[in-house]
Amino acid sequence: MGAAKTSEKMKWSQPGAELFVPDHSPIEIALTRTTHLGIGAHPDDLEFMAWKPILECRENPDNWFTGVTVTDGSGYPQDKEPASHSADQICGLRRAEQNQAATRGKYGAMIHLSFSSKAVKQPENSNLVGDLKEILCATSPKWIFTHNPADKHETHVALCIAVIDAIRELPAAKRPEALYGCEVWRGLDWMMDEDKVIFDVSGDENFMQSLMSVYSSQIRGKRYDEATLGRKRANATYFSAREADRCTTMEYAMNLTPLIQNDGLKIQEYVAGFIRRLQDDVLSRINRFAP
Repeated sequence: MGAAKTSEKMKWSQPGAELFVPDHSPIEIALTRTTHLGIGAHPDDLEFMAWKPILECRENPDNWFTGVTVTDGSGYPQDKEPASHSADQICGLRRAEQNQAATRGKYGAMIHLSFSSKAVKQPENSNLVGDLKEILCATSPKWIFTHNPADKHETHVALCIAVIDAIRELPAAKRPEALYGCEVWRGLDWMMDEDKVIFDVSGDENFMQSLMSVYSSQIRGKRYDEATLGRKRANATYFSAREADRCTTMEYAMNLTPLIQNDGLKIQEYVAGFIRRLQDDVLSRINRFAP
């Protein structure tokens, strides 16, 4: 199997939606074996933000990572490629890169939902929420990794909210055990240490660099790969000022699980709590020394 438009039981809203199974397993087997689900806005987001689930599933026969890329990649900067490249060609290039990463990373499945970034940012996008719910029902993952709501990229924030909305439409018994918001366009080092979810991703830096390197269309003009590795190394070193490094690379995530356990908890209020705790800590430190 190469790429498949859909299975008979899965009908996605966008005509360009596609499912790719790297090891050629039947679609339903590929999806139902999923334990870890990564949902990224753009082709390449998963490999930059979600090392933990990719590595946990890489050589473990009991764990399978399914990736979801929500946009078609058409927002790609035109100045990185010759002007002769059409929007369709750019989308095809970025999809091929994502599938190459899925193959190299031994993903269980790779789903492309093919929305435009503009469509993702439409408030209460029922098509997007419906497609995500369809995937959740087909995969029943234990753990989901997506963007965090404090990211400064609007498409990332909109997608994070859509993921929460889709999970909230499921019965409580069908929801994942945990939902994590990962860092891309705003690091999470600003959070209080006790609020951070910390993932040790040491020892496989070369492998993850090999996944990031497939995105030549992106890293040619902007070294996301080097910046991503640098961020995770910095997280490991700067986590503690007084202790020796416990690992060489570390990912931070925001625990979004309370938002899928309590449907009445507003996202704004939840995120504001992290910000208030940071503000209180910063001001209390200043007040010790400033008159």
